[in-house]
Amino acid sequence: MLRTINVEEITENIKEMCIEVNHFLSPDMKAALEKAGREEESPLGRQILAQLEENLKIAGEDMIPICQDTGMAVIFLEVGQDVHFEGGLLEDAVNEGVRQGYQEGYLRKSVVKDPLIRENTKDNTPAILHTKIVKGDKVKIKVAPKGFGSENMSRVFMLKPAQGIEGVKEAVLSAVEDAGSNACPPMVVGVGIGGTFEKCALMAKEALTREVGVHSNIPYIEELEKELLEKINRLGIGPGGLGGTTTALAVNIDTYPTHIAGLPVAVNICCHVNRHIVREI
Repeated sequence: MLRTINVEEITENIKEMCIEVNHFLSPDMKAALEKAGREEESPLGRQILAQLEENLKIAGEDMIPICQDTGMAVIFLEVGQDVHFEGGLLEDAVNEGVRQGYQEGYLRKSVVKDPLIRENTKDNTPAILHTKIVKGDKVKIKVAPKGFGSENMSRVFMLKPAQGIEGVKEAVLSAVEDAGSNACPPMVVGVGIGGTFEKCALMAKEALTREVGVHSNIPYIEELEKELLEKINRLGIGPGGLGGTTTALAVNIDTYPTHIAGLPVAVNICCHVNRHIVREI
């Protein structure tokens, strides 16, 4: 049965989500940072993690952003095919939610209208919007503002099939090692394997929104996530890039079928806040 949703509801939810995700760490990230603080072996690393936790506490109490880079708004929408939108264009409604959220939340506006002319849009729009049509009559909204200290460390590797799983491991580890302190560790590492050039990058970005500690339901990919996390944490980059045993909090890998001649791999790294929030309406 068809369900009608006014796009104003999308706008209101995205506005609230932009404000919330920039002021409060998600429960999974909070738990992961606390666990890292208990297990970090380096005294300096423990000190950095304690400072990060103190920053989060102050941000929540005083309603100031958890990071000064409040990111470019990345929105994932899973739209049930039995949903009918009314009241305007969906994309306009999404951007209006971002505009209101960043203005009412006093969040930094970091988007420029033209990538070369560099004139600020002054309201952090447009968002990066990804939509997927699914069954049902619900709309799932994921808001994941992405700061560019970590975004600039992204990599896509077009591997040869013969490089196989060892080539994938080498690619991920080299991307993390090259990122070093620039990605504000401890980081979360999103990895997309398969598809095409653009598909693997999209998978890597959305993988960052998976809860920390929740692994792939493909057994060998789950093992790969665990192995890579262990190897990354042996690199010695550590919290803040100042050394230690906690360089990453999670490695989340998504896969997709690919062409017989290719093995695309994308690595999208996110900083220690890894902002993500999910609602369903």
